[in-house]
Amino acid sequence: MTDEQQQDQDAPLSEEQVAQELEQGGLQARVEELEAQLAEARDQALRAVAEMQNIRRRSEQDVEKAHKFALEKFAGDMLAVVDSLERGTQVADQANEAVKPMLEGMQLTLKQLLDTLRRFQVERVDPLGQPFNPELHQAMAMEESTSAEPDSVLKVFQCGYTLNGRLLRPAMVVVSKAPSEAPVKIDEQA
Repeated sequence: MTDEQQQDQDAPLSEEQVAQELEQGGLQARVEELEAQLAEARDQALRAVAEMQNIRRRSEQDVEKAHKFALEKFAGDMLAVVDSLERGTQVADQANEAVKPMLEGMQLTLKQLLDTLRRFQVERVDPLGQPFNPELHQAMAMEESTSAEPDSVLKVFQCGYTLNGRLLRPAMVVVSKAPSEAPVKIDEQA
């Protein structure tokens, strides 16, 4: 290096030269910093939009479920009335002429109540003779049977109900099982 070049290098830079050098090196760093901030802001904006869509979708589902199952508690309470009317019609003395008008009134009231429940998507589950389904039925007992398939419903103590496909109350049933093998008797006198 010549003395002249050394002096140029050691000499203080003019304001213009300092600004130029800062602009060249600093400008690139500033551009990179701003690009990183922009990418982060885009990412945050996309996440916010996705979160809003998820919130909207969840809200719509919640409203739909609220509409569908708003009657769940009321319908469940009405099932006790249905059970009482059914028991009343079953135990009434149908041969007694004095009781017949009351029995007919109870049967009509029961039919009207069941029709009203059905209009509001409360469906009866009466599984007599069907295969046992633990999602819809509650087994109260098991009974040996030669006439029914094993694991099928022999008797229904209480019908079950669903509301819009969701179980409101399981049917209480007696389930069949295969008859146990009788011990083989050996004829000792033969």
